[in-house]
Amino acid sequence: MNILITGPAGSGIQTIENLLCAIFKEEYYVFSTKEYMSRIRGGANTTTIRVEAKRVNAFSSRIDLLLSLDRRGLNRLRERINEKTLIFGDVETESQSTFSINFDQMASEIGHKVFANSVATGFILGFLGREKEKAEEITGAFFKDKGDEAVRKNREAFSPGYALGKEMAEKIDFRWEMEPNERIRNELFLNGAQAIGLGALLGGCNFVSSYPMTPSTPVFTFLAEKGPKFNLIVEQAEDEIAAINMVLGSWYAGSRGLVTTSGGGFALMVEALSLAGMIESPLVIHLGQRPGPATGLPTRTEQADLLFSLFAGHGEFPRLIFAPGDLQEGIRLTFEAFNLADKYQMPVIILTDQYFIDTYYHLEPPEIEKFKPEYYFEENAPPDYKRYQLTPDGLTPRAVPGGDGFVCVDSDEHDEEGHITEDRLMRKLMVEKRNKKLEKFKTNDMIRPSFFGPESYEILLISWGSTKNMVLEALDRVQDKRIAYLHLPLVYPLPETLGEYLDKARKTIIIENNYTAQLARLIRMEMGFEIKEKILKYDGHPFSVEAIEQELRLRI
Repeated sequence: MNILITGPAGSGIQTIENLLCAIFKEEYYVFSTKEYMSRIRGGANTTTIRVEAKRVNAFSSRIDLLLSLDRRGLNRLRERINEKTLIFGDVETESQSTFSINFDQMASEIGHKVFANSVATGFILGFLGREKEKAEEITGAFFKDKGDEAVRKNREAFSPGYALGKEMAEKIDFRWEMEPNERIRNELFLNGAQAIGLGALLGGCNFVSSYPMTPSTPVFTFLAEKGPKFNLIVEQAEDEIAAINMVLGSWYAGSRGLVTTSGGGFALMVEALSLAGMIESPLVIHLGQRPGPATGLPTRTEQADLLFSLFAGHGEFPRLIFAPGDLQEGIRLTFEAFNLADKYQMPVIILTDQYFIDTYYHLEPPEIEKFKPEYYFEENAPPDYKRYQLTPDGLTPRAVPGGDGFVCVDSDEHDEEGHITEDRLMRKLMVEKRNKKLEKFKTNDMIRPSFFGPESYEILLISWGSTKNMVLEALDRVQDKRIAYLHLPLVYPLPETLGEYLDKARKTIIIENNYTAQLARLIRMEMGFEIKEKILKYDGHPFSVEAIEQELRLRI
């Protein structure tokens, strides 16, 4: 069952989403994602909820049941509505599949139209034949923080909606039955922001600083909410420049800091990123991508900052760039980001996007005991400590202030002790020292791509980041044994094994949420391999399973 709710900002769509997910996730696998306009009130926002008996974790454009709180939102959905879509709510005309229901009026009869979201929630659950008592109980629990009167009123609003939904199902002879899945009782129901935040906490993060910017803000608010339980200090900075420099200071002092931002904020952080490269400081940046240039579409999704994150910062210095494709990778890669930033004393950037951040689904709980932070600094520097002592692999023991030795770092070029120098030989040696670290990472800790499909294939699909689950479900629908799929959770540096996969394919197709096929450009630049077939999307919306399936059928 694919449910879509549409209405203006401020009409309670998010409450309906939260209530439906809370109720359905007790018995079924649930996937939920949203798209919303850049405004506080008005416009036309939507939430899509998939309810399945089997695991579901990808966006589907199909709509089975559409709940309209404002008819103006329907025009944007015409291409997704089919002859089987049932539409209820504020509509222009009625038909065999379209029914006019005034949820605002029903709510006003209870006391105020603000309760329309509870009426609508009751309608959906009644129409789908869910158990009323349990749904009412969850609805009441959802509003308990707002007081007893709010609980009573919302439960009161739920009842007529439920009764009308049940009556409507009987009227059109609609039945929806699906066996509950007991396995999900012990699973987590998270979104991308929570996955990144959980990975940070597991990685030992104890300081986060940010200047709020959509779509990265939910990571910041999640950590702010959970921070007190984990001795995590939260700082909402006055601007992005202050935020990233605070995080650099936290690493210098022996803490583990995270800064979270989006493209425009990251643009302001570039000088500090270069500072991290020069002083060889660990640094973890979460970059939630959105469509640019400039303000662009601040609440939409895109994968257009890969090359920006790779080349940001003046001068040459190493970095790692992660792009988790699912929530499990979001947890694991963020955890790894802290260990690797600490070990190799370099920036690690985690690329997500609005779709990834705002999407919920079930996942098995991670085995917490396997997530052990690894610390790579010395608490007591010896008296003769040299912060940038030259070593064969470029790595120097990193000490924090407070010991017997002086821990000197400087944004100017420096000698082994950290003092400013303009010596030609020392400059050459320090440039080599900084960049050797990436080669050591490639040798010791390289993260391999994820491969799906037959070992013997003709067609190879490649993607990165949040497109992963849509590609996998599309492949499951196509069922063509000639096709294999390669997902890159680490987009820089590229794994050397990538060339082996490319050479085996007769045809290679790349799938990206941007205009210029940025990963394809990076592959050509790094490996000399040109990917000619591209499936690209850059309208501010994510790929759907159906769109990728259609493209694959056309191309194979």
